[in-house]
Amino acid sequence: MGKSGVDEKILSYNDVVLRQSDLEILSGPYFLNDRIIEFYFSYLSSRYPTKDVLLVPPSIAFWIMNCPVVESLKDFLEPLHLPDKKLAIFPVNDNDDVSKAEGGSHWSLLAFEKKSNVFVHHDSFRGINKRHAKQLFNAVVGYMGASDSAPGATYLECNDSPQQVNSYDCGLYVTAIARAICSWHESGEDKDRDGLWFSAVKQQVTPSSVATMRDEILSEIRGLMPQSSLAVTK
Repeated sequence: MGKSGVDEKILSYNDVVLRQSDLEILSGPYFLNDRIIEFYFSYLSSRYPTKDVLLVPPSIAFWIMNCPVVESLKDFLEPLHLPDKKLAIFPVNDNDDVSKAEGGSHWSLLAFEKKSNVFVHHDSFRGINKRHAKQLFNAVVGYMGASDSAPGATYLECNDSPQQVNSYDCGLYVTAIARAICSWHESGEDKDRDGLWFSAVKQQVTPSSVATMRDEILSEIRGLMPQSSLAVTK
């Protein structure tokens, strides 16, 4: 992908800094990077403002999954207040090289629902991230309960999760599924027999709806950008 010589900062949103190259990624058929997913998760957190829901940034999810000193993980997770969350959503990346920033070639989503006490893995490409999702699940599951004696959550692979129709839209499926789950949680709409969001995701996340996500995210970013940055990007 061709990038501008100077990667100008175009937006600071909460704790996320976006640059010109991020707009270029969204403008073309490219794999989403960490920053764009982090921005959209932060945007969803603002759109659905509740302490019951946590959307975990990609860098935090990656660190949880690959923390080299397990004993330090408890202190690292404490500020997230995981036992207080009714819903927690984690992006999953297949990067196995902890020394490589923004590595990997596939995104998927792992969502925890407290009432059902289950982690659900949504993968838009035939479940190829299952190993990485299980790695994240195993790392974090012991910290979701209010006490060590609380029953451990289970892991569920969603075998009929919406599937991408190309090789580069996995990140968009993560954003679209996250949005559908947050909307489902907020609305309190009828739940499936298992008390989860599968019907809502199937209805809302389709190839046509995902195809509009790039323009939707771009529109949200441009709407938040200062006028000086808008002039640079035109």
